[in-house]
Amino acid sequence: MSDSDSSDVLGQRADVGGPRLWVLLQLNRWLFTAAILVVVFAVLVGCSLLGLTPLRAIVEQHNGTFWIFSSFIGAIITGTSIVVTINQLVLSQELGAVGEQRDRMQDAMDFRQDLENTLEEDITPPEPAAFLYELLDGVEEEATDLESAIEGHSDEVQEKVTDYVDDAVENARVVMDDLKDAQFGTFDVIWNALNFNYSRKIYDARKIRADHDDELSEEAHEEIGEMIRVLKFFGPAREHFKTLYFQWELINLSRALLYIAVPALAVMALLMMYVDGSALPGTFLGIDNLVWVTSAGFVVGIAPFVVFIVYILRIATVAKRTLAMGPFILRESERDEDLG
Repeated sequence: MSDSDSSDVLGQRADVGGPRLWVLLQLNRWLFTAAILVVVFAVLVGCSLLGLTPLRAIVEQHNGTFWIFSSFIGAIITGTSIVVTINQLVLSQELGAVGEQRDRMQDAMDFRQDLENTLEEDITPPEPAAFLYELLDGVEEEATDLESAIEGHSDEVQEKVTDYVDDAVENARVVMDDLKDAQFGTFDVIWNALNFNYSRKIYDARKIRADHDDELSEEAHEEIGEMIRVLKFFGPAREHFKTLYFQWELINLSRALLYIAVPALAVMALLMMYVDGSALPGTFLGIDNLVWVTSAGFVVGIAPFVVFIVYILRIATVAKRTLAMGPFILRESERDEDLG
């Protein structure tokens, strides 16, 4: 890759925008669930207007409601049990002897102390959002020091470093502004952590140092090393908070399924026991009342499954976008630009 190509890749950031990712990541999980269930309900009711076999005839001849809803009983019980069991297996990793817990505590304290020494701070905040804010503030300070260190270098070196610093500072400030009101437990902390593309910035800093090794002064070499050192703290910090968030979400998922499962089972039982071909005669808005009730019952029956889907979609999407930690970039568009 030529020097001109190298300068072109500066300024790239984590791409976590777009309507699809907004739905998968940022949209409230309960609103997402409700939207899916409303669409399913509308489709089921709308199909009754297509001239297909009337639902009432199917129920009268084949006891349709019983066969439709009896299968939900086993599915809801089995599915809820499996999800809760998986959740318990994941959370069991947090259990351990006092020695293991002490080692984990020491590792966390060592990490925090190393960052404080690097940033020359007396203490870093305990809250995840504030901790990331302090780390990004350190990135901004190191970037400013780097820009000062390349004064007097060639125009090419100064241009590349200035572009790099401008991107790092702008990206850090945008994320820092969003982190001010972020609270762990919501998705905001992880979302903003994804918005800072530290992997690309580590690569770009190393690329500048490799391409201009002989031209850089000792001070510039030192400042690039400091910049990389601070950026390397962001990966483990983000992964740690991501792991905690996944556990938080799995707990929420288990609670949600437990809350929904019993009402859903009760609705299934009512429809099996009391609804047949002669129930609920008449129409509403030109549609058989039995269609309305059966469609609503079906939506209630699949509600636990839909809740499971929307939670796992977010977890899987975040996991996919953070598979590689460190100076590895899995975005195909960026990979193509680095081939030369």
